[in-house]
Order: sequence, then structure tokens, then C-alpha cells
Amino acid sequence: MIGKLLAAPLRYKLTRPLHLRLAAADMRGGTRPKSDDAAHLAAAIDWLCRAQDVRGAHNDAGSVSAGWNFEDGWLPGYPETTGYIIETFIAAARYLTRSDLLARAHRMIDWELSLQHEDGAFPGHFGEPGSRPVIFNTGQIMHGMVAGYVQCGRNECLEAAVRAGHWLARHQEPEGFWRVFEHRDVIHVYNTRGTWALVATALLANDQLLLETARRNLDWAVSQQTPSGWYRNNAFTAGAHPYTHTIAYAVRGLLESGVLLGEQRYLHSAHLAATELAARQRQDGWLAGTYADGWTPMSTYSCVTGVAQMCLNWLRLAQETGEDNFRDNARRGIEYVKGTQRLDDPFDAARGGIPGSHPIWGAYSRFEYPNWAAKFFVDALMIQATNAAVPPVPARNAQKVAIHA
Repeated sequence: MIGKLLAAPLRYKLTRPLHLRLAAADMRGGTRPKSDDAAHLAAAIDWLCRAQDVRGAHNDAGSVSAGWNFEDGWLPGYPETTGYIIETFIAAARYLTRSDLLARAHRMIDWELSLQHEDGAFPGHFGEPGSRPVIFNTGQIMHGMVAGYVQCGRNECLEAAVRAGHWLARHQEPEGFWRVFEHRDVIHVYNTRGTWALVATALLANDQLLLETARRNLDWAVSQQTPSGWYRNNAFTAGAHPYTHTIAYAVRGLLESGVLLGEQRYLHSAHLAATELAARQRQDGWLAGTYADGWTPMSTYSCVTGVAQMCLNWLRLAQETGEDNFRDNARRGIEYVKGTQRLDDPFDAARGGIPGSHPIWGAYSRFEYPNWAAKFFVDALMIQATNAAVPPVPARNAQKVAIHA
């Protein structure tokens, strides 16, 4: 650990004036001046557009850069997160009446379709030749394919999602988790977020095999929940404390799958975890970067990405259950994230972006503005403004779901 700390200034080029300036603001503590939600939404959307535009002269044109960091600058296009940014741009195009955002979403779809392997998998990492498929990444790209079919009428997107779903099914273990093609070769509960897309694909295509695959994974995920509501096997590496980011992934996957399937067990699991985190949120909206079982905070920094995601979870739970107390948690969380965003920075990669952590040297996406943090923040702002789900839930009985222990 000491060696890593000593190497950090060199690795992250902290002697550069720009990097020193960006880090210095967090060294002073506190957060930045805030504006109204519309200004923060516009800034985050513009940042995501720049993240797509910087790839325009490269062979991954149409993709969205994974983000910008102190170590490498603008990163290559990221198939995983470009996949679920598609639904964000479709929603923003309608909410902001901006046809250019819809055109951008179609370019993302085209790029993703060009990457799919013959066996149905999508590549992991940055999609470079020879990159190994990853279960989670393929699931996230399926969200974009579902959006392309449902909201844009592109039949090839559903075909791609079904092929990807059958690749997931072929590699699932009998217990319901995945072991091969896993990030760092570790089983993960947070794959439920991809399973949500698998459920949607199964229902759209009337594919019973995909539905059975999804239910097995969701059942296994619920079995990993402890009495406190925390999930085992939910960190990037075995034995580590999960980031708020991966906790929120697990919650969202179970929540949305429960809504689509009308399955109370999945909804209850998501509700329990979200309720416990809500009880531990500070009044200023802050959540810890990592938590141990019993919801003991294990870090002093905040995983800003995870805060934005939990705002989404709380808002969706409020919509689905009628429990409006969750809206207060979401409002406080959104205000916290707003305080980490630079609205008027002269540097394009910082202006409008959302840091992975606050302070920016926190362990999650250290010294980085990841594109998915901006995506989740945009989604949260749109849901709060419109009280409509992002992505939209297929038409169904509008009755609120009662959550019982």
C-alpha cells in the first residue's frame, strides 16, 4: 500500500499544473457552487457529447469515450457503458427536444452492432481486437439493444439481444451465477443489472430459455443477501468490500427485474438494501465509498457514481411502491452530486463531468471522470424532473407494488 501511495504522483502526473488545479479544489474540502437542475443536466449532457465527439476521428467513431483521467487523458470508446448510454440519449432527446441526441444514440447502436461476435457475445474492455468477452459487459450492451428495438423500432437490435442472451445462457452455472468470462474471474451479484436486460429481452422475444436463465441468476443473487440487506460476492475482487457503485448495480437489477416479472421476492431484496442505505445517508446526501456487512462504512471518501445510482434506485422505488420518503433521499443525493460537478471550468474534460469519487483521489475511478457517472446523474435528474422511468417500463398494470418482509 505504501508503495502505491509513493508511486501515485508519478502515475497520475500530479506535477502537471492542470492536475494540481483539479485536485487542489478537493483538498480544500467541501463542494462547489450549485445551480438549478437544468443547468447541471445540460452540462452533463454536453460532457457526454464531447466524450463521443473525441472518438470521431478514430476507428471507434460513434462510441462514447470511457472518460478522462489524469493518467491517460481521454480514453477509448467503451462498449459496456456506451451500451447503456444509448437509453439515456434517447430519453434526453425527448425530454430536451433535441433530435441531435437521438442521432447520436443511433450512431452508438451502429457501433455496438459492428462489435458483436458470431457467438452472440460482445467484447469486453475497449473492444479492441482479441479482447475477451465479459458477462457483465455483454448484459449492459443488451440494454442498448433493448432500447434500440423498443424505442427506435430497430428489429436488428432485438435479434442482437437474443443472440447475446443465448451466449449468457450457455455459460451460466447450474447454481445461477457465472464463473467463466467474469471480470477478474470472480462471481458477482451485481450481474443482476445485466440480468434485467436479459429479462426484458426474454419477454420481448417470448424466449423461455432466456427467462429461465434470468430467474436462476436472480434467485441466486437473493440467496447472497445477508440479514442486514447487504450482498455477499458483490465486489470486483474476492474478499473486498463492495463499492456503493456495485451495491447500486445489484439493487437496480433486482428492482427492475422484479417490476418486469411482477416478482415480489426480487423487489423485496432491492427494497431492503435501498432502505438500509437510505438510513445511513448523511443529510448532505453523502454515502461512503464502500460498505461491509451490516452497512458499516469502510472508507472516508464518497463513490459519487454510486450516489447517483442510488438516487435512481430511490426514485424508482418511490414510483413503484408509492413510498415518497425515498424521494427525499434522492433529492439529497442529487444535490451532493451537483456539488462535485464543475459547471464553468475552462477545461473541456472537466466541465460538466462527474468524478468517480469525491475527493477525486478516492479509490473508485481515482483521478477520473468516467462516462457512466455522468450517465447515471443525467438519468437521475430526468427521472426527478419528469417522474417517468428511464428507460421506460413496458405498459403494464399501474398499481403500486406492496413490499412485504
